[in-house]
Amino acid sequence: MATHLKNLSDFSHLSIPSAAPYRFAIIVAQWNASITGALLNGAYGTLIANGCLEANITLLEVPGTFELSNAAAIAADSKKYDAIIVGGGHNGLVAACYLAKAGKSVILLESNKELGGATTSVKTFPEYDARLSRYSYLVSLLPDQIVADLGINFTTIDRSIASYTPYERAGKNDGLFISSDWDEATANSFRQLTGSDKEGKAWREFYSDIALLAKRMAPSMLQPLKSAADLKSEMGLPEVWRNMMEVPIGEVIRNQFSDDLVQGVVLTDALIGTFASANHMQANRCFLYHLIGNGNGKWRVPQGGMGALVNELHRIATSWGVEIKLQSKVTTLESGAMGVRVETESGEIYTAKDLLFAAAPQHLAKLRGSAVPESLEGAQMKINMLLSRLPRLKSNIDPKLAFAGTFHVNQSYSQLELAYATALNGEMPQLLPLEMYCHTLSDPSILSDALNEKGFHTLTLFGLHTPAKLFDTDPDAAKALAKQRAIASLNQYLLDPIESVLAPCSNGSLAIEVKSPLDLEQEISLPRGNIFHRDLDFPFLEEDGEKSSQIWGAETDDPHIYLAGAGARRGGGVSGIAGHNAAMALLSKDVK
Repeated sequence: MATHLKNLSDFSHLSIPSAAPYRFAIIVAQWNASITGALLNGAYGTLIANGCLEANITLLEVPGTFELSNAAAIAADSKKYDAIIVGGGHNGLVAACYLAKAGKSVILLESNKELGGATTSVKTFPEYDARLSRYSYLVSLLPDQIVADLGINFTTIDRSIASYTPYERAGKNDGLFISSDWDEATANSFRQLTGSDKEGKAWREFYSDIALLAKRMAPSMLQPLKSAADLKSEMGLPEVWRNMMEVPIGEVIRNQFSDDLVQGVVLTDALIGTFASANHMQANRCFLYHLIGNGNGKWRVPQGGMGALVNELHRIATSWGVEIKLQSKVTTLESGAMGVRVETESGEIYTAKDLLFAAAPQHLAKLRGSAVPESLEGAQMKINMLLSRLPRLKSNIDPKLAFAGTFHVNQSYSQLELAYATALNGEMPQLLPLEMYCHTLSDPSILSDALNEKGFHTLTLFGLHTPAKLFDTDPDAAKALAKQRAIASLNQYLLDPIESVLAPCSNGSLAIEVKSPLDLEQEISLPRGNIFHRDLDFPFLEEDGEKSSQIWGAETDDPHIYLAGAGARRGGGVSGIAGHNAAMALLSKDVK
């Protein structure tokens, strides 16, 4: 050994430089573990004693000594980070921004060619300069705190009109018109539907209670989880708490309102993305998440489309040094005492102390070789349309008013429950419940100037109670049937059939695109098309059998792996909350 340390009697630990600036890999053979284990402990202890940070040590295990050299070569070619983020949707990007802002080295791996996941904007119809929010289209839950923390330059637009629900009674076509803020037009519309002010008064009282609950509960979404008892006490709204958390929302609605149509308009917020009856507590959870967003529950339009949010988060992430790899599908995930190791489909290897999984927990389970959690199916079909003009309605309301908010079709309480029972029985509902929204009435910027001048508009349609199982046997035929019934359901209230105002394409088709739950699974990895990834939990620790390890709702049974997507506790919707909470869970380890 031709070094100054040749004579071991001359060795002094005082001359060893600090290991703090360096990263190390310890490769150990599993064969003869009694010996190699002792060597591992000695090597690890020596590094720590000489200033090496625990996060900068990677442990690689191989079967025997024969594999040591190959493992060393792999380790030399691999990169070590503080955190690996799997999934480049808005939650993954939010998590990356928070971690990078805190000084962590972060790499984000996205399997697709572009970032965004469900929050993308694309030219759905290539020959038209119209960038549609293809999958998600409204923002409710994104907290102002996240926007401020990260310096997000992203604008959302308030909707002055909440909803319009056309109906036919006694041979007359009319509609229930509801402004975002109660006004005389709304009061008159309730009066015309029900014959009195009773239902309108019940509406104002009900949503006033919800608004108060939202204001008090929303801040907790970005805090460590509280117990149900503690949060209930903090809220100080025992009756409202009971109605939202303890009694099926269907029962609450039936007790509060008497008109079938009004009951259904209220119920829809409990069913978006959820295949459940009004009497199922899963509907309560869905209802709560849809109405407590940012402390006010307002559904806002993303200016420039959902892609604008993704682009802004991308800008912020890269400005803080986040490394982003597209077309990097993770195929192998290993975790040990010293951190995690992933390998992509192309053979790239990355190691880190921690991993944040911003995709569905079902996919994480498959990567880890563990049991895949069962959950309700996704139940939404999405139809994107480009219109040459807005259609006229039989009720004679101005289409710009009717379509400016959420447009409800076949969504009375009885119709919703019938559709659920029909779909549960394996049949496509004849009267398909729909809700629609015209994005361009709030934000014309997603269209080119030329299309705006010609009077073009987009129309986004969601079909409720269309679970994935209805599309399993013959996906194309089922999608065609669902499309036909959706169009028929809409047309019953239109003077101009929707087909007559769809923009024509050069190949002879019309500008309409249908996405089934199976399409959502294939294209953006939503398990069975479930936009929440899995069954929703209440945003607090329930009393029975809750794990003490759930501090932020991001923790898994592996201390180095966190959920950062919609499937995390308090995930779902375009909120960034899951990404924020996963980042906080990781960072909190630094201060213990």
